[in-house]
Amino acid sequence: MQRLLLLGSLWLLAAPPASSIFQRPTGSPAPPRLQYLLEPLHATVHTQRGATATLPCVLRALPRNYRVKWSKVEPANYRESIIIITNGLYHKNYGPLSPRVSLRHSHRYDASLTITDVALEDEGRYRCQLVNGLEDESVSLTLHLEGVVFPYQPSNGRYKFNYHEAKRACEQQDSRLATYQQLYKAWTEGLDWCNAGWILDGTVHYPIINSREPCGGRLLLPGVRTYGARDKQKDRFDAFCFTSALQGSQVYFIRGHLNFKEAGQACRNHGAAIAKVGQLYSAWKFSQLDRCDGGWLADGSVRYPITTPRQRCGGLPDPGVRSFGFPSKELRTYGTYCFVGK
Repeated sequence: MQRLLLLGSLWLLAAPPASSIFQRPTGSPAPPRLQYLLEPLHATVHTQRGATATLPCVLRALPRNYRVKWSKVEPANYRESIIIITNGLYHKNYGPLSPRVSLRHSHRYDASLTITDVALEDEGRYRCQLVNGLEDESVSLTLHLEGVVFPYQPSNGRYKFNYHEAKRACEQQDSRLATYQQLYKAWTEGLDWCNAGWILDGTVHYPIINSREPCGGRLLLPGVRTYGARDKQKDRFDAFCFTSALQGSQVYFIRGHLNFKEAGQACRNHGAAIAKVGQLYSAWKFSQLDRCDGGWLADGSVRYPITTPRQRCGGLPDPGVRSFGFPSKELRTYGTYCFVGK
């Protein structure tokens, strides 16, 4: 990667800390013991896209004139966005999550937050804060979606996206730009990719399992290598997208010798839509979809998912979604992968 060498030295990133912006600085005094809020039994809530998830926040006592405020840390800018505020009797919702959130309120001490139809962008850090004059307290929780990270580039080659284009490209493929934590986890699970790509916070990275000359050289240790923050308008790279399973959905293959237009029509004839790249990756990861047949996808690429590697299906030793790139849309060589949502 000549571009990599021109950009200067790279370094290996250590595993990210489990805490986030709620982490207290080293050497600062420990936070006071919670007086009104119960410490959650589990700090991470696991869920699926399309499901209903509840983030627990329970009071052990009700102070006078209190409010409970729920907020979410936005990983793109590390700011907190208010979701809902309640005084125990009335509440008000805020922001884009407003139509899908409510307070569970199973009893008078319960201020837990319920999110319906969980979306990809809902993953992240949340804070439940008791506002009570000088005695404010808070607990933080993480909403986690099990997912898969995949590299993405357009039909006209690598390093074509600025940040905003990369963000749109992932969204068009039923995914979103990955966070650093998601990319790091994917690297620990075997993601090895030599092209650098944008992630959600506007930084650029690439994950390497097998050190090699075109990817920074053999002397650099494996790791998630970084270009750091780049100009979101001017600089151009690939994208690392994140997607998750969607409850009640299915991806399946239709055999045939179809051009791109015929592939889309074949899916519609079955009451489905031609699958997007993120949907195929999700089916490969979570439904163990395994086919040795190349099929059209919505972006005009041809790919096939392999969970059990074998010689006659590409010959590569590891599972993955293989790609034939972006052949001519007039070519009548491939079948198609279709998607049916819930």
